[in-house]
Amino acid sequence: MGQPPWRPHIDQGLPLRGDAASIARDMRIQIRHDTIYRYEQPVNGVIQTLRLTPRNHDGQFVNTWRVDISADCPLTRHVDAFGNTTHTFTAEGPLDELVVHVEGIVEIEDTAGVVRGTVERFPPSLFLRETPLTTADDAIRDFAAGTSERDGRLARLHEMLRALNSQITFDTDPTQASTTAAEAFALKRGVCQDISHIFIAAARSVGIPARYVSGYFHRADGVNEQEAGHAWAEAYVPDLGWVAFDPTNGISATDAHLRVAVGLDYLSAAPVRGTRYGGSGEELSVQIRVDQAAQQSQN
Repeated sequence: MGQPPWRPHIDQGLPLRGDAASIARDMRIQIRHDTIYRYEQPVNGVIQTLRLTPRNHDGQFVNTWRVDISADCPLTRHVDAFGNTTHTFTAEGPLDELVVHVEGIVEIEDTAGVVRGTVERFPPSLFLRETPLTTADDAIRDFAAGTSERDGRLARLHEMLRALNSQITFDTDPTQASTTAAEAFALKRGVCQDISHIFIAAARSVGIPARYVSGYFHRADGVNEQEAGHAWAEAYVPDLGWVAFDPTNGISATDAHLRVAVGLDYLSAAPVRGTRYGGSGEELSVQIRVDQAAQQSQN
């Protein structure tokens, strides 16, 4: 296969600096993210929806961001029901390879997990709604009921966070995209998607609105090459609003968390979803690099 006809799509629809100019930029995260499809038999076409573009909010400012598609096709920008920036494209074949490339720099402030200034299309109560991936079974309901509300909702959520982090082992082997919260909780292991689904199911089972977040995480241990993005959860706390909890790491979100999309569960915040027609033998690989970018000089 020859060099693909790259079509750069620089997202000019992001909000301008505005209030984000005044944030104390604790970290500048640089992302390079490639999703690569290879087909044993060329496909006739591919239709995809991408949730790969972050938005500005208090504590997060998108400095630069671009999405490139290896196929010669238009990329159309939308905003979905949850306020996420999405892009859709239809690539006509025959294609034996398709690459979705994302790169950019985002400046992030540590807000102690409190999330403000986001696009909110629905009241928090919507995020009490169960989905097949986040339905609490008796075991999850018993786990959540065993946490105490004596010191308030925020303290209870932190108790859930610590408990899940200690009880659920991060493991990429036993689960897949369709694994439910109940299945992962029974296994006592899973990836960040699974652990976040368990946290969401537990919170909703005791009447706390909670939602799924997809994004990126800059690891402090120097591991920059990653095979997948990151996932965590946000729960609604009266007088504070939405607060972000990362049960995989046992912490509230920090300046190392780059927030991209939210939804009721993984499926409504998935980075890439789509379908192909024709062809066979699809092989998918994901290559992500998350670096701390150099700080801009102040003149």
